[in-house]
Amino acid sequence: MTAPEQAQVETALQQIQDPYLKQDLVSAGVLKEVRNAGDKRVVALEFPYPCAGTQDDIRAQVKAALGEGTEVEFSTNILPHAGQHQLPNMAQVKNIVAVASGKGGVGKSTTTVNLALAMAAEGAKVGIMDADIYGPSQGLMLGVEGKRPEPVGDKHMKPVVSHGIQSMSMSYLIDENTPMVWRGPMVAGALQQLMTQTLWEDLDYLFVDMPPGTGDVQLTLSQKVPVAGAVVVTTPQDIALLDAKKGVEMFRKVDIPVLGVVENMSTHICSNCGHAEHIFGEGGGERISEQYDTELLGNLPLSLSIRQQVDAGNPTVLSDPESAEAELYRDIARKVGAILAVRGKAAPVSFPNISVEED
Repeated sequence: MTAPEQAQVETALQQIQDPYLKQDLVSAGVLKEVRNAGDKRVVALEFPYPCAGTQDDIRAQVKAALGEGTEVEFSTNILPHAGQHQLPNMAQVKNIVAVASGKGGVGKSTTTVNLALAMAAEGAKVGIMDADIYGPSQGLMLGVEGKRPEPVGDKHMKPVVSHGIQSMSMSYLIDENTPMVWRGPMVAGALQQLMTQTLWEDLDYLFVDMPPGTGDVQLTLSQKVPVAGAVVVTTPQDIALLDAKKGVEMFRKVDIPVLGVVENMSTHICSNCGHAEHIFGEGGGERISEQYDTELLGNLPLSLSIRQQVDAGNPTVLSDPESAEAELYRDIARKVGAILAVRGKAAPVSFPNISVEED
């Protein structure tokens, strides 16, 4: 490839914008290599976030700019990013993302599981940590309620794998009818053990499904676990927005960046006529995003099918992958990955903080 040919390719790719990185392919550092292969020109693109769902569109734009004799290769290179207070990254986990809400009942856990599955559908290796010790629900949502993790030695265990997602939850360790009558310090200790004694395997993203509120679990997470960023879930209802603001403020005080806000139950879609109605209010997520200078990641509908699918252990992204709802989750996943990628320099990987001991 001659210098003039390289320059020609770069000039053409500077006209193509990545919608999530919000830069052209050259400025974003996506262009990895240009080479000749016989009578074809190969353009290799390497993205810093998972984006399988946009590759066809990018390929079409590149071929339109450079001609049909161009082949486009895609790869991803997802880097680990630093958590708060210089906490060392966990072994085998590149990025930890907390999914939180100021109050219960806003669909945070449903959003977490579909967001994780959407990120996996985009090409990432993903896990879920169910941090709601009192009311764990991810086992049910992933269709593995009652399953037990495989122990490794005396102190460690393998995550439960379902739908290609690694997961850990208190629901895997107790009977479903057993209440967790624990004080705050016991809950915080349990969270730390579940997080560090699970042998996560080569994760790009670990989503932590947080309990509602701003209590002991949130404090433990901010002090002990390197969190790359947080996603705050709310509904448009005024009372939910008030509590969501407290969640945003909490993360800001402990130096965990808020990657964006998801407005859940944004509109109700009538299952009979298809009419859309803002029964919980309108524009709340956008107002919070503007107030705290963060991004509105997406507006999700109040949908009967989303509830039915997740209750059946087969969430929307899996059970109805071509639906508008599944595409909304995948769009949010791409935004989360891209925001993390452009936030700053990657942190060095810290190798293992946990080890398997032989008897």
